[in-house]
Amino acid sequence: MVSVKERFDQLREKGECALIPFVTAGDPDLATTAKALQVLDSHGADILEVGVPYSDPLADGPTIQAAATRALQRGVNLTAVLSMLGQVSPQLSAPIVLFTYYNPILNRGIETF
Repeated sequence: MVSVKERFDQLREKGECALIPFVTAGDPDLATTAKALQVLDSHGADILEVGVPYSDPLADGPTIQAAATRALQRGVNLTAVLSMLGQVSPQLSAPIVLFTYYNPILNRGIETF
């Protein structure tokens, strides 16, 4: 897997823009999220943005809010998302960017995260 910087450098050299699809992890479940990431990767996604469900996603808009709420209702949390990504990321060529709030990172501990 290349880094985000390397991917942008590759795209810049070719004069192309990036396709960066967004998926809320755990909606409808983590297995489907992993499969969706694989499909997006194999069909040309340059970077994969994975949303970590958060309990108060007020700034995210109604679509992401609803997806996060559904995922949280199924017990999805940062630990589960990172575990799923640890399993699926070796199978991907596109780099992954996490879309999250600072509170879960701070709660886990910055050094640990």
